[in-house]
This record gives sequence, C-alpha cells and structure tokens, in this order.
Amino acid sequence: MYLVYKPEGQPEPTRWRYNPRKLMSVEREDLERRTGRNFSDFTSAVLQGNSLCRRALLYTFLRRDHPRTKFDDVDFAWDELTLEYSRQELIEMRAKVADSTHGAERAAALEALDKDIEDAFDDTSDEGKAGLPIAE
Repeated sequence: MYLVYKPEGQPEPTRWRYNPRKLMSVEREDLERRTGRNFSDFTSAVLQGNSLCRRALLYTFLRRDHPRTKFDDVDFAWDELTLEYSRQELIEMRAKVADSTHGAERAAALEALDKDIEDAFDDTSDEGKAGLPIAE
C-alpha cells in the first residue's frame, strides 16, 4: 500500500510505501501519542479515512525526508492525500475474491479489481512480497 501525497501545484505525487509492520517503534509510539489510539486502532483508522490519523501518518513520512518538519505545519486538502493498493496487493485481493464469491457479485467485483489493477502502481521491484496492512 502507498501513501500518496499530491499537493496542489506539484506536478508528480510523492509516494511512500506504507507497511505498518515496517514502521520503527519510535514512529509507532509517536503515532499513538499524537492520535490517542493504540497502533492497531490507528492502522484501522487510517484505512477508514480518519483525518487525524492520516495527518499523523503524512507527518511521519514527511519528517523522514525533512527532519525539521513540525506537526502543526502539516496541512492538506482531503483530495491531496490518498492511500493506494499496489498492483501486487490488488492481484492478491482479486484471487481471494475469485475464490470466495459467485455469480453477478463475483463478476462485478472482478471487473472493478481488474480496472484498479490496470491503473495501479507497479511495485514488483519493491522489497519482496507485500502483505496487506495490519487492519485487514
């Protein structure tokens, strides 16, 4: 999964690989303090679109690139920050859907996933097999 940040006026988005299991303990603890949630709840809230959790996550990644970034300086329009599954993750999801659904529901789900796979960022050069985020 990728955290994708495309502020207005930036021609290309900034894309960070988001794997909750790969965040360092200091980062996880900071996310828990900033959001008031334990890490498992945090990962679920990120996927569900919680604004504070997504802001804290963006701050974490921005701070890696720009260590002097302050949390209060991180502000974004809702459409400037998205989470996107990688092509590999979508292919894994498609296989599960194909095995677990039938009929019209299956056809519609597979059609939607096929379109998402076609448009997805290809991470085959990334570090091995990607797992789905903690909050599945």
